[in-house]
Amino acid sequence: MTDFAAPARLERPSAIAFLGYAAGIVIIVWCFAGAGFSLEKMATAPPRFADFIDRAFPPNLEPDTLVRLGWKMVETLQIALAGAVLGVILSVPIALLAARGLIAAPWISQVIRTILGFIRAVPDIAWALVFVVAVGLGPFAGMLAIMVDTIGFCGRFFADDMEAADKGPAESLTATGARKTDVVVCATIPAATPAFISTSLYALEKAVRSSTILGLVGAGGIGIELKVGFDLFDYPTAMTVILMIAVVVIGIEYLSGWARTKIIGDER
Repeated sequence: MTDFAAPARLERPSAIAFLGYAAGIVIIVWCFAGAGFSLEKMATAPPRFADFIDRAFPPNLEPDTLVRLGWKMVETLQIALAGAVLGVILSVPIALLAARGLIAAPWISQVIRTILGFIRAVPDIAWALVFVVAVGLGPFAGMLAIMVDTIGFCGRFFADDMEAADKGPAESLTATGARKTDVVVCATIPAATPAFISTSLYALEKAVRSSTILGLVGAGGIGIELKVGFDLFDYPTAMTVILMIAVVVIGIEYLSGWARTKIIGDER
Protein backbone atom coordinates (compact mmCIF):
# COMPACT_ATOMS: atom_id res chain seq x y z
CA MET A 1 0.00 0.00 0.00
CA THR A 2 1.28 3.47 -0.85
CA ASP A 3 1.98 5.72 2.12
CA PHE A 4 0.55 9.18 1.40
CA ALA A 5 1.61 10.64 4.75
CA ALA A 6 3.43 13.98 4.45
CA PRO A 7 7.08 13.91 5.49
CA ALA A 8 8.12 15.62 8.68
CA ARG A 9 8.80 19.32 8.16
CA LEU A 10 11.86 19.30 10.39
CA GLU A 11 14.22 16.42 10.88
CA ARG A 12 14.66 15.52 14.51
CA PRO A 13 18.26 16.41 15.46
CA SER A 14 20.59 13.91 17.01
CA ALA A 15 21.74 14.33 20.60
CA ILE A 16 25.08 15.80 19.47
CA ALA A 17 23.37 18.21 17.08
CA PHE A 18 20.94 19.26 19.82
CA LEU A 19 23.85 19.98 22.17
CA GLY A 20 25.50 21.99 19.39
CA TYR A 21 22.36 24.08 18.87
CA ALA A 22 22.02 24.64 22.60
CA ALA A 23 25.66 25.69 22.87
CA GLY A 24 25.19 28.11 19.96
CA ILE A 25 22.17 29.71 21.66
CA VAL A 26 24.09 30.03 24.93
CA ILE A 27 27.01 31.71 23.14
CA ILE A 28 24.69 34.17 21.37
CA VAL A 29 22.96 35.08 24.64
CA TRP A 30 26.36 35.45 26.30
CA CYS A 31 27.48 37.79 23.51
CA PHE A 32 24.34 39.93 23.90
CA ALA A 33 25.06 40.18 27.63
CA GLY A 34 28.69 41.11 27.01
CA ALA A 35 27.64 43.76 24.48
CA GLY A 36 25.44 45.42 27.10
CA PHE A 37 22.18 44.81 25.24
CA SER A 38 19.40 46.66 27.06
CA LEU A 39 15.75 46.99 26.11
CA GLU A 40 15.49 49.92 28.52
CA LYS A 41 18.22 51.84 26.69
CA MET A 42 16.62 51.01 23.34
CA ALA A 43 13.32 52.39 24.61
CA THR A 44 14.91 55.64 25.82
CA ALA A 45 17.13 56.11 22.75
CA PRO A 46 14.53 57.45 20.26
CA PRO A 47 13.74 60.62 22.29
CA ARG A 48 17.46 61.33 22.69
CA PHE A 49 18.07 60.73 19.00
CA ALA A 50 15.16 63.02 18.15
CA ASP A 51 16.68 65.69 20.40
CA PHE A 52 20.00 65.36 18.57
CA ILE A 53 18.28 65.70 15.18
CA ASP A 54 16.37 68.74 16.44
CA ARG A 55 19.59 70.40 17.63
CA ALA A 56 21.58 69.41 14.50
CA PHE A 57 19.12 70.78 11.95
CA PRO A 58 19.44 72.91 10.02
CA PRO A 59 23.09 72.05 9.30
CA ASN A 60 25.70 74.78 9.46
CA LEU A 61 25.83 76.15 5.91
CA GLU A 62 27.76 79.33 6.58
CA PRO A 63 30.19 80.07 3.71
CA ASP A 64 33.28 80.12 5.94
CA THR A 65 32.34 76.77 7.46
CA LEU A 66 31.65 75.18 4.07
CA VAL A 67 34.97 76.40 2.70
CA ARG A 68 36.88 75.07 5.72
CA LEU A 69 35.12 71.70 5.62
CA GLY A 70 35.45 71.55 1.84
CA TRP A 71 39.24 71.83 2.03
CA LYS A 72 39.30 69.16 4.73
CA MET A 73 37.26 66.89 2.47
CA VAL A 74 39.70 67.53 -0.38
CA GLU A 75 42.52 66.55 1.98
CA THR A 76 40.57 63.39 2.85
CA LEU A 77 40.26 62.45 -0.81
CA GLN A 78 43.97 63.14 -1.33
CA ILE A 79 44.83 60.80 1.55
CA ALA A 80 42.54 58.10 0.18
CA LEU A 81 43.70 58.30 -3.43
CA ALA A 82 47.42 58.55 -2.68
CA GLY A 83 47.29 55.71 -0.15
CA ALA A 84 45.18 53.49 -2.39
CA VAL A 85 47.41 54.03 -5.45
CA LEU A 86 50.58 53.19 -3.53
CA GLY A 87 48.88 50.22 -1.89
CA VAL A 88 47.65 48.80 -5.21
CA ILE A 89 51.08 49.19 -6.84
CA LEU A 90 52.88 47.51 -3.95
CA SER A 91 50.25 44.77 -3.76
CA VAL A 92 51.18 43.33 -7.16
CA PRO A 93 54.69 42.03 -6.29
CA ILE A 94 53.47 40.98 -2.85
CA ALA A 95 50.58 39.06 -4.42
CA LEU A 96 52.98 37.31 -6.79
CA LEU A 97 54.79 35.92 -3.75
CA ALA A 98 51.53 35.09 -1.96
CA ALA A 99 49.93 33.24 -4.90
CA ARG A 100 50.41 29.49 -4.63
CA GLY A 101 52.08 27.70 -7.52
CA LEU A 102 53.44 30.76 -9.33
CA ILE A 103 56.97 31.94 -8.57
CA ALA A 104 57.48 31.42 -4.85
CA ALA A 105 58.05 28.28 -2.82
CA PRO A 106 55.00 27.05 -0.88
CA TRP A 107 56.44 28.08 2.49
CA ILE A 108 57.13 31.61 1.22
CA SER A 109 53.55 31.92 -0.07
CA GLN A 110 52.22 30.77 3.30
CA VAL A 111 54.38 33.28 5.19
CA ILE A 112 53.26 36.15 2.94
CA ARG A 113 49.62 35.12 3.29
CA THR A 114 50.00 35.06 7.07
CA ILE A 115 51.46 38.57 7.02
CA LEU A 116 48.63 39.80 4.80
CA GLY A 117 46.16 38.21 7.20
CA PHE A 118 47.76 40.08 10.08
CA ILE A 119 47.55 43.37 8.17
CA ARG A 120 43.85 42.82 7.47
CA ALA A 121 43.20 41.84 11.08
CA VAL A 122 44.41 45.22 12.37
CA PRO A 123 41.81 47.98 11.77
CA ASP A 124 42.87 50.92 9.61
CA ILE A 125 42.36 53.35 12.48
CA ALA A 126 44.83 51.31 14.53
CA TRP A 127 47.37 51.57 11.70
CA ALA A 128 46.73 55.32 11.72
CA LEU A 129 47.60 55.44 15.42
CA VAL A 130 50.81 53.52 14.73
CA PHE A 131 51.86 55.91 11.97
CA VAL A 132 50.90 58.99 13.99
CA VAL A 133 53.44 57.78 16.56
CA ALA A 134 55.98 56.97 13.81
CA VAL A 135 55.76 60.06 11.57
CA GLY A 136 53.72 62.52 13.61
CA LEU A 137 50.29 64.06 13.26
CA GLY A 138 48.93 64.96 9.85
CA PRO A 139 47.76 63.54 6.54
CA PHE A 140 51.02 61.65 5.83
CA ALA A 141 50.22 59.27 8.69
CA GLY A 142 46.76 58.76 7.24
CA MET A 143 48.14 58.07 3.78
CA LEU A 144 50.51 55.43 5.16
CA ALA A 145 47.65 53.82 7.09
CA ILE A 146 45.52 53.65 3.94
CA MET A 147 48.47 52.25 1.98
CA VAL A 148 49.07 49.42 4.45
CA ASP A 149 45.38 48.64 4.72
CA THR A 150 45.12 48.53 0.89
CA ILE A 151 48.11 46.17 0.70
CA GLY A 152 46.38 43.78 3.08
CA PHE A 153 43.16 43.95 1.06
CA CYS A 154 44.51 43.88 -2.50
CA GLY A 155 47.48 41.60 -1.79
CA ARG A 156 45.20 38.76 -0.75
CA PHE A 157 42.63 39.24 -3.49
CA PHE A 158 45.23 39.78 -6.22
CA ALA A 159 46.84 36.48 -5.20
CA ASP A 160 43.47 34.71 -5.31
CA ASP A 161 42.71 36.29 -8.69
CA MET A 162 45.96 34.97 -10.17
CA GLU A 163 45.36 31.51 -8.75
CA ALA A 164 41.88 31.48 -10.29
CA ALA A 165 42.98 32.86 -13.68
CA ASP A 166 42.55 30.77 -16.83
CA LYS A 167 45.38 28.23 -16.85
CA GLY A 168 45.27 27.59 -20.61
CA PRO A 169 47.66 30.35 -21.78
CA ALA A 170 50.04 29.67 -18.89
CA GLU A 171 50.16 25.96 -19.65
CA SER A 172 50.79 26.66 -23.32
CA LEU A 173 53.74 28.91 -22.52
CA THR A 174 55.09 26.39 -20.03
CA ALA A 175 54.96 23.70 -22.71
CA THR A 176 57.19 25.82 -24.93
CA GLY A 177 59.84 25.96 -22.20
CA ALA A 178 59.15 29.50 -20.95
CA ARG A 179 60.42 30.46 -17.54
CA LYS A 180 58.06 30.93 -14.59
CA THR A 181 58.49 34.70 -14.58
CA ASP A 182 57.75 34.88 -18.31
CA VAL A 183 54.62 32.77 -17.87
CA VAL A 184 53.40 34.98 -15.04
CA VAL A 185 54.09 38.26 -16.87
CA CYS A 186 52.79 37.16 -20.27
CA ALA A 187 49.87 34.92 -19.30
CA THR A 188 48.81 34.96 -15.64
CA ILE A 189 48.81 38.70 -15.00
CA PRO A 190 47.00 39.61 -18.27
CA ALA A 191 44.35 36.97 -17.52
CA ALA A 192 43.84 38.38 -14.01
CA THR A 193 43.94 42.06 -15.03
CA PRO A 194 40.13 42.55 -15.17
CA ALA A 195 39.86 41.16 -11.64
CA PHE A 196 42.77 43.41 -10.59
CA ILE A 197 40.91 46.47 -11.87
CA SER A 198 37.69 45.52 -10.11
CA THR A 199 39.49 44.84 -6.83
CA SER A 200 41.43 48.10 -7.10
CA LEU A 201 38.24 50.11 -7.53
CA TYR A 202 36.71 48.41 -4.50
CA ALA A 203 39.92 49.24 -2.61
CA LEU A 204 39.51 52.90 -3.57
CA GLU A 205 35.94 52.91 -2.24
CA LYS A 206 37.18 51.32 0.98
CA ALA A 207 40.01 53.87 1.24
CA VAL A 208 37.63 56.82 0.90
CA ARG A 209 35.33 55.46 3.62
CA SER A 210 38.27 54.76 5.92
CA SER A 211 39.99 58.11 5.37
CA THR A 212 36.94 60.02 6.60
CA ILE A 213 37.49 58.83 10.17
CA LEU A 214 41.29 58.81 10.40
CA GLY A 215 41.19 62.42 11.55
CA LEU A 216 39.70 61.18 14.82
CA VAL A 217 43.20 60.04 15.81
CA GLY A 218 45.07 62.96 14.25
CA ALA A 219 45.86 61.38 10.87
CA GLY A 220 44.44 64.20 8.77
CA GLY A 221 41.22 64.61 6.88
CA ILE A 222 37.73 65.69 7.80
CA GLY A 223 37.40 63.31 10.74
CA ILE A 224 38.95 65.86 13.10
CA GLU A 225 36.17 68.32 12.23
CA LEU A 226 33.58 65.70 13.12
CA LYS A 227 35.27 65.04 16.47
CA VAL A 228 35.55 68.75 17.29
CA GLY A 229 31.91 69.29 16.38
CA PHE A 230 30.72 66.64 18.82
CA ASP A 231 33.22 67.60 21.52
CA LEU A 232 31.98 71.21 21.44
CA PHE A 233 28.33 70.15 21.09
CA ASP A 234 28.29 72.01 17.78
CA TYR A 235 25.80 69.59 16.30
CA PRO A 236 24.88 71.66 13.20
CA THR A 237 28.53 71.61 12.08
CA ALA A 238 28.80 67.91 12.93
CA MET A 239 25.70 67.24 10.81
CA THR A 240 27.23 69.19 7.94
CA VAL A 241 30.31 66.97 8.14
CA ILE A 242 28.18 63.81 8.23
CA LEU A 243 26.15 64.88 5.20
CA MET A 244 29.30 65.88 3.32
CA ILE A 245 30.91 62.51 4.02
CA ALA A 246 27.76 60.69 2.90
CA VAL A 247 27.56 62.63 -0.37
CA VAL A 248 31.24 62.09 -1.20
CA VAL A 249 31.29 58.38 -0.30
CA ILE A 250 28.10 57.64 -2.25
CA GLY A 251 29.44 59.63 -5.19
CA ILE A 252 32.70 57.67 -5.19
CA GLU A 253 30.76 54.40 -5.07
CA TYR A 254 28.67 55.41 -8.10
CA LEU A 255 31.78 56.51 -10.02
CA SER A 256 33.54 53.27 -9.13
CA GLY A 257 30.56 51.21 -10.29
CA TRP A 258 30.37 53.18 -13.54
CA ALA A 259 34.10 52.67 -14.13
CA ARG A 260 33.82 48.92 -13.53
CA THR A 261 30.95 48.70 -16.00
CA LYS A 262 32.74 50.74 -18.67
CA ILE A 263 36.19 49.18 -18.28
CA ILE A 264 35.50 45.50 -17.60
CA GLY A 265 31.73 45.12 -17.74
CA ASP A 266 31.54 44.22 -14.04
CA GLU A 267 27.98 44.93 -12.85
CA ARG A 268 28.35 43.63 -9.30
